[in-house]
Amino acid sequence: MKILFVSLGCDKNLVDTEMMLGQLSEKGYEFTDDEEEADIVVVNTCCFIGDAKEESINMLLEMAKLKEEGKIKALLATGCLAQRYKEEIQKEIPEVDAILGTMSIDKIVEALDKVLTNTPENFFKDINDVPVYGKKRIVTTGGHYAYLKIAEGCDKHCTYCIIPKVRGSYRSVPMEVLVKEARELSEKGVKELILVAQETTLYGKDLYGKKSLPELLHRLAEIPGIYWIRILYCYPEEIDDELIEAIKTEEKVCHYLDIPIQHGSDAVLKRMGRKTTKADLTNIIAKLRREIPDICLRTTLISGFPGETREDFEECYNFVDENEFDRLGVFTYSCEEDTAAAEMPDQIDEEVKKDRQAELMELQQEIAFEKASAMIGKVLTVMIEGKVADEDVYVARTYRDAPNVDGYLFLNTTANLMTGDFVRVLVTDYNEYDLIGEIYHEFTE
Repeated sequence: MKILFVSLGCDKNLVDTEMMLGQLSEKGYEFTDDEEEADIVVVNTCCFIGDAKEESINMLLEMAKLKEEGKIKALLATGCLAQRYKEEIQKEIPEVDAILGTMSIDKIVEALDKVLTNTPENFFKDINDVPVYGKKRIVTTGGHYAYLKIAEGCDKHCTYCIIPKVRGSYRSVPMEVLVKEARELSEKGVKELILVAQETTLYGKDLYGKKSLPELLHRLAEIPGIYWIRILYCYPEEIDDELIEAIKTEEKVCHYLDIPIQHGSDAVLKRMGRKTTKADLTNIIAKLRREIPDICLRTTLISGFPGETREDFEECYNFVDENEFDRLGVFTYSCEEDTAAAEMPDQIDEEVKKDRQAELMELQQEIAFEKASAMIGKVLTVMIEGKVADEDVYVARTYRDAPNVDGYLFLNTTANLMTGDFVRVLVTDYNEYDLIGEIYHEFTE
């Protein structure tokens, strides 16, 4: 019996997929990427924004058609959409044999066994239950980097976000579990750990009574074989001096932070339920750059939030212009049912949202190209990601580039390199968001 896994949504969802793959592999199941070969399909769904919800529903419908045609024997749904809309899925897509909630991924083997013996059962736990951790994982990212999910859920309750209702309150994974998992990943060849959670900066506060991300970084940095540690999703109000010092002093910790700020207008930030003001954001950005001059800052913004006036938008635009983020993405506001923002007056027209998104991205493009140009002449350590077919060109990432969201460095060389190798590179040019370089040879007199 071969299983096709479709993992949608964020990297945190991908970790759940990898744990489900690990549990099924221990029971002798095989996997395939080809739906023509699949006997069973598991869709790990997402419902964070409208586009993600639509993608998940369309994928379930596509797989349901395969089942209806007799091409697959079983179809299971897991993840956030499955948690949030289980009744609707059961009613509208009866081809789905079993549904697992976000806290029930440890029940994947039992769920599949029941489906295959014609006794199907859905599995749901309280969303505030102890998160699933410590399970065997099959890393699907190529083996040279892996995501390490350090916490589940969120306590922030931003007015536009559904995550607390499908993932529960903030619960950290115990540090000893994470260190053990990181060691096992390192032993399998993983060289870069990417720390993820809905919010990484609050790590440990629920377990240890204090924010413990700095201590976790120190512990992970001791692991042989790990060369880079990257931190994603740091809420700006939680970034303190201890965390900055850990990033600054631990050589393995990349000088890179993903800081989701969502807007640059105080009026909009307040309606979003965010815990920062524009002045707070300006101060923390300035402090990070002062303490860690080569830090790369990534952020995300929402355009067209309910009640966003043209003046609010221009304030946000000017904020971006002044702070010049190294990396920036803009999402149009997605009106999600059961969120406070969905009930707010003055919802913005879709076309206006998209126009404002385009304006911000055009500005960011100018900033990004200038930043790329400024890298010419610098020497950077890069991780090899692969080779361009039939060319003496390798694709690589610098410390400034998280997988799948940032750019690449294209390395011109005839050297024989392997994925996961680290190489010193001289940046010689750039092409829009990407850098171009050559092997750096140090000559001494």
